[in-house]
Amino acid sequence: MIPSPAFFMLVSELGKLLQQTGWVARTVLVILLFFSLFSWALIFQKWRLFSVLNRQTAKFLQAFRSTRQLPDPKVLHAAAGGSPLLALYAVGYQELQSQLGSASGPSNNPHPQKLKSLNAVSVAMHLAAADEVHKMERSMPWLATTGAVSPFIGLFGTVWGVMDAFAGLGTAGAASLRAVAPGIAEALVTTAFGLFAAIPAVIAYNHFLHEIKDYAGRMNNFTAEFTAQLEKHYNS
Repeated sequence: MIPSPAFFMLVSELGKLLQQTGWVARTVLVILLFFSLFSWALIFQKWRLFSVLNRQTAKFLQAFRSTRQLPDPKVLHAAAGGSPLLALYAVGYQELQSQLGSASGPSNNPHPQKLKSLNAVSVAMHLAAADEVHKMERSMPWLATTGAVSPFIGLFGTVWGVMDAFAGLGTAGAASLRAVAPGIAEALVTTAFGLFAAIPAVIAYNHFLHEIKDYAGRMNNFTAEFTAQLEKHYNS
């Protein structure tokens, strides 16, 4: 952790450099600031989303596996309404109801009929799983774009600043490191800001992509578990 005096000194030095930058560098910094702020907003939103999904999914699986029957999705909605597995279960349950033609539900039927097509239930659930994955992938391209583009935007600002510094050096006619160093230091600020915007976005993108792939696998497993339950109960 940076000590307070050193932190304020760093902020002061950065402030001086920003005051000396040209309009191109400042434009680049504004663009990078926008990328960074929007990315952090998405990071916190996704983090909160997956925290809720994890809790709701754990509750749903506990409720689903604690009974031998197939309860109405409305019964489970109050406890686990945010879980994507509940959305799959509702679709599978609806397809089951449409095949059996029973309004009372499979759990209340003393003489269950045979399913017309177990594959139709599986396909309906897989399509619902694809929709759920698509929902979780919303705004993910923005994090990928921020991670890929921000360093190059910062590098553009640096290259422009270095060109400007050397152009000023040629105009002044003073060929010394002391003359060109301040301009180069100002130019490198944009590269630093580009990395500052890109690194968290890349880390978050990889983390959330792993979460989405994990949920895709869990939904496939739940589809197999549900269809196995149907095959056992209805001798399809």
